[in-house]
Amino acid sequence: MCGICGVHSSAAPPDPGQATTMMAHLIHRGPDAGGYYVDDQVVLGHTRLAIVDTDNGLQPMCNEDSLVWVTFNGEIFNHVELREQLRDRGHRFRTRCDTEVIVHAWEEWGPGSFDRFNGQWALALWDRRTEELVLCRDRYGVRPLYYTRDGDQLRFASEITALLAASGAGAELDPAGMDHILTFWAPLAPTTPFLGVRQVPPGCYLRLVGGRETTSRYWSPGFPEAGPADQASEEEHAGALRESLINAVRLRFERSDVPVGAYLSGGIDSSVTAALIASFTDVEVDTFSVRFDSAEHDEGRYQRLLTDSLGTRHHEVRVSGRDIAEVFPEVVRHAEHPLLRTAPAPMFLLSRLVHECGYKVVVTGEGADEVLAGYDLFLEAKVRQRWGADPDPAARQRAVAGLYPWMTRSPARAPAFAAAFFGRNLDLADPAMSHRPRWDTTAMIKPMLADRMRVESTAADDLIARMPPGSERWEMLGRAQWLEMTTLLPGYILASQGDRMLMANSVEGRFPFLDADVGRLAASLPAEQKIAGLDEKHLLKRAFADLVPREILTRPKQPYRSPDAESFFADGAPDWVGDVTCEAALNRTGVFRPDMVAALLAKARRRDGRGLSNTDNMRVVLVLSTQLLLEQLGGQDARPRRPPTAPVVLDSVLDFRTRSTS
Repeated sequence: MCGICGVHSSAAPPDPGQATTMMAHLIHRGPDAGGYYVDDQVVLGHTRLAIVDTDNGLQPMCNEDSLVWVTFNGEIFNHVELREQLRDRGHRFRTRCDTEVIVHAWEEWGPGSFDRFNGQWALALWDRRTEELVLCRDRYGVRPLYYTRDGDQLRFASEITALLAASGAGAELDPAGMDHILTFWAPLAPTTPFLGVRQVPPGCYLRLVGGRETTSRYWSPGFPEAGPADQASEEEHAGALRESLINAVRLRFERSDVPVGAYLSGGIDSSVTAALIASFTDVEVDTFSVRFDSAEHDEGRYQRLLTDSLGTRHHEVRVSGRDIAEVFPEVVRHAEHPLLRTAPAPMFLLSRLVHECGYKVVVTGEGADEVLAGYDLFLEAKVRQRWGADPDPAARQRAVAGLYPWMTRSPARAPAFAAAFFGRNLDLADPAMSHRPRWDTTAMIKPMLADRMRVESTAADDLIARMPPGSERWEMLGRAQWLEMTTLLPGYILASQGDRMLMANSVEGRFPFLDADVGRLAASLPAEQKIAGLDEKHLLKRAFADLVPREILTRPKQPYRSPDAESFFADGAPDWVGDVTCEAALNRTGVFRPDMVAALLAKARRRDGRGLSNTDNMRVVLVLSTQLLLEQLGGQDARPRRPPTAPVVLDSVLDFRTRSTS
């Protein structure tokens, strides 16, 4: 894991100072080394977190004749196999690191390289032979890559803050980006929260040749057409899934020259990854967990159950609402997005614990819910599909009866609520039927926006128009999974809650469930085996019944959550809350209606932040995170009340100018 940045200029030679400025703002992503390459058209910058071939993997890196250069953030887990293929074709290597494989793969296969990579990456390739700059991002969007255009220059970086620092400009929120956030929870690439800043979409690469910019897609999630089920049995599919995940975990655990730990939430996904590490590698496992003071959010019982079963060396950080409030400004600074939940904050504290324990890499269970259909949203969509197919009240009640039996106020015990929720916008011909309830709920926040920030929303329609040709023939579950992989996964789960919180503390996350081979297999599985009745991730449970305690396999799903509004008000609001939400601050930013914010915060204070509706909780977190973000970046019309964190000055920067022009 690293930070990458650079400048391409089709007019005057680029200024290396822009790259070093960006590198200074990316030092947390790569504290071990820094370097840049410069010629008369590009500067490529890099800050390194050394994980593979720690002695020889300095970047930017080139091929043997210095004609192809790369700056790279991430891991290519199948680099050993690719290296052998490339050696057979006559390529010569100087290092063992995966970065060098990239430049030779580009020489051999061009853009066809990307589909051969099994990994997680953001990279910039400069091909001096064709004077072509290529920016590429991995399939699911694990690693970030932003860019801006300014006249004859294109600048890119791993984080938005670095781009803004290089330009010297403030941050201005994009109303379209905010509309995305208040629909999908995150902007859909190439949109970002800020005007003038774009992001390379997952599964895509951008080419810049002669000042002309084009974006091409090399991968997109795909699912089988509805119809006769795959003839393979559940047992056969469970066995294939087991083998694929074992291989994915081994790749991510063994191909590292530094120790690798494991996150453990107490749910089935992280339990499977931790169990596989303990069972199929030869090292003692260190596991890391978040505990909460709030019993409603804490999963310590299940975490202890697995650590006792596996005998891991376990580490945990205990988080209170006050802890979340105190660290929230730093969380927002690293997230670089307005947030709707506080859930990234405990993940920030967890990665800090990992760093303090001397680890640079952790394996996590993220991605399992998307590729194996584990979210409540998928179950609810299945119930709604049954409602749409059978209007009989008794049949509808039976469909709801098995949903959330552990909830005191489950839909089965509240027929009026069930009718309102499952019957709303019930159109089986709607490709986004599965996601309408979430999008509608999130959109209820939009009236809080000031008039100048509100737009006529076409976000949902635009997204549906982007669905792949033939997707109308997929099972409903396949369409729902595509929507989830396109919206929440890259923009929130892997970004605000994932990469940003990990890399804030110089820790790399690895995600076996997002392995390319696991993803291909999971996409091909029959919908009725992913969700058997209303048993989510059914095949995963069957595949690992021998490794994971039964109590974890059969426990009700508990989505990862943390205390929201109560974090800021239950124990008295920290000073910064008043600073960023006073009328003067709200007027400076001009994002929200001050009267509505005042009413919302008065309500939260009266109740100590407790007992608020789901929507009010999101409103509170949105206002606080957006105001903090603009204060920190000096954006909109906001003047920071305190100076932003100063960038670290690099001790030394390697200048490859001589090698590049030889």
